[in-house]
Amino acid sequence: MIEATSCGGVVIFRGKILVLYKNYRNRYEGWVLPKGTVEEGETHEETALREVREETGVTAKIMRYVGVSSYSFQVPEDLVEKNVHWYLMMSDSYYSKPQREEYFVDSGYYKYHEAIHLLKFANEKQILEKAWKEYLDMKHSNLWKRYREA
Repeated sequence: MIEATSCGGVVIFRGKILVLYKNYRNRYEGWVLPKGTVEEGETHEETALREVREETGVTAKIMRYVGVSSYSFQVPEDLVEKNVHWYLMMSDSYYSKPQREEYFVDSGYYKYHEAIHLLKFANEKQILEKAWKEYLDMKHSNLWKRYREA
């Protein structure tokens, strides 16, 4: 068994959530949240911010840790057990540019009910649901605005 760790972000700007559409040679298709593998010497926070920037072109700011999702998948030689650490992030614009080298062909900000419907994987839908609740709590407590101004 191979153990792998990734980090990613639920990026929100003006109440909308950033998602990416991946099309890998017409075999892997679907909307996902930005995430990627931890590189040597990186913290989980640094990985999450770097992956969001690389995959979407968005420079975001971490607001809160959301949690971890776990899943496994088969590769030809072994089974991979993956843990993904997720962060609630704030963006400062609607700009995004999908990373073509990683087979992302579209990206954009969507309303919560649209984003949750678009996402391909159940574990990402669960993380989005949790992050959205955190966002609403922060907004209700005026913490979202305060962080933005800091």
